[in-house]
Amino acid sequence: MYNRFLTLLGIALFIGILTRACQPNVSIETAQYAVNGQKLYTTHCENCHGAKGEGLGKLYPPLTDSSYLSQHRDQLASIVKFGIKEPLEIHGQRYEEQMPGVPQLSDIEIAYILTYVTTRFGKNTERYTLEEVQKSLKARK
Repeated sequence: MYNRFLTLLGIALFIGILTRACQPNVSIETAQYAVNGQKLYTTHCENCHGAKGEGLGKLYPPLTDSSYLSQHRDQLASIVKFGIKEPLEIHGQRYEEQMPGVPQLSDIEIAYILTYVTTRFGKNTERYTLEEVQKSLKARK
């Protein structure tokens, strides 16, 4: 009885996380990537970019500009892994602080984070694939 309760509770929590983590109309695989990405985002990104991707004043850019995320999709994995030194313009605001990369993240972890960011803060409904990450990182080297 107790195990059945824990199983049902686990399923309810998983469904709650899925609905909170993603846009509606995403596939189960995309939702799973986003759930994994949420944990990694909290650990590696949230301190600067905020719990809701809102950024921090004029220091750190928000991650809520769907247009930027879409236009730079092929560069996002490299930005996460290696950082960025060039100024960015997001929502009409210029950000000049350098972003350090997170080189210890694996390719799949980057795919998880980017899926979370692009589905939670952007308007994308598709996962960021491992192949996209690998192609982006290979192009950077």
